[in-house]
Amino acid sequence: MKRLFAVVLLMTLLLCGCGQSTEPAPTAAPDPEPASATASPAVADASQMTAVEEVVEDGMVPVGGDALLDGDYAVTVECSSSMFRIVDCVLHVSGGSMTADLTMSGKSYLYVYPGTALEAAAAEGSSRIPYAETADGCYCFTIPVDALDAGIPCAAWSRNKELWYDRTLLFRLDSLPFSAFREGVLATPESLGLSDGSYTVDVTLSGGSGKASVQSPAALRVENGSAWVQLLWSSPNYDYMKVGRELYYPLQEEGNSLFEIPLPAFDHPISVIADTVAMSEPHEITYRLVFASAGIAPLETRDQAA
Repeated sequence: MKRLFAVVLLMTLLLCGCGQSTEPAPTAAPDPEPASATASPAVADASQMTAVEEVVEDGMVPVGGDALLDGDYAVTVECSSSMFRIVDCVLHVSGGSMTADLTMSGKSYLYVYPGTALEAAAAEGSSRIPYAETADGCYCFTIPVDALDAGIPCAAWSRNKELWYDRTLLFRLDSLPFSAFREGVLATPESLGLSDGSYTVDVTLSGGSGKASVQSPAALRVENGSAWVQLLWSSPNYDYMKVGRELYYPLQEEGNSLFEIPLPAFDHPISVIADTVAMSEPHEITYRLVFASAGIAPLETRDQAA
């Protein structure tokens, strides 16, 4: 009976599964790797971008904030992409440092980053620059500006695409008033020791379609410490020029267009507008002029050399 009871007890234990299993206990699955570590950066590639425009022109020399007086200045800013449209920009200068308020045409971008798109994708979220909404509902970003007349990388985060886009910004030196510059920064007739008289000066022209040109060297006149320069265009079709808010008209009715305009500084880019009537209707074109102080010579010296 005892043997029968033991057999029955053993069978009962086996049927109830109360015995210990000889299989090893299952191990816990490893935690999944964070998505951010395995996913490709949220950066737009070339196929997802519009045509990239070159905004830095040949001959541009970067100028830092230490050349400017403290203050707030309206400044022209250009972008390498037409999709990042800036309708207004104010440059703030303080103690040699510069920042700019960029007012956008729309609300397509939520953040910008002072660097490339790849750098923006890898950076801490706190380093992103969010927009501030202006009183009239526009988006505005305040970014650091290292220099004028230099290409500045700026990544922009698209609200709809959820991607970082590479942009290059150019803050134009020639859009600042001459009153913005510190004393001694600009080369003037006084700083160059030019007495009243007639000279010639080498000039370079950029902007427009690239087809127009001006004669170089140009005739330079210094009177009462102020400089005036005569510009002879390669076309007879310019009917006025605009320097700042002042209009200047041709000196002659025959031949190519000839103007005399004020020259506030040498070796410094000057933005001018020339109106052409060569097209189906008059059209104002913006040009950039630089007059080289190293090329100044008395008029009679040039005549003798010729």
